Amino acid sequence: MQTLSEIWFALPLIVAISLVYAGTRHEAMGVILGHAARVGGWIAGCMSLIWIFLLLVSWWL
Repeated sequence: MQTLSEIWFALPLIVAISLVYAGTRHEAMGVILGHAARVGGWIAGCMSLIWIFLLLVSWWL
């Protein structure tokens, strides 16, 4: 089972992906950071939902 400390490795990936994705869409730094925060929230939320689902499935099986 994955420990909680290993989940922190996803944080730099989420930040990098969000910044690159937002940077390809906008040119102004303020807009990029705002968009990156929203995209990062979506990525973290989706990853959390998938993690919870897999955790429940592993307990059920």
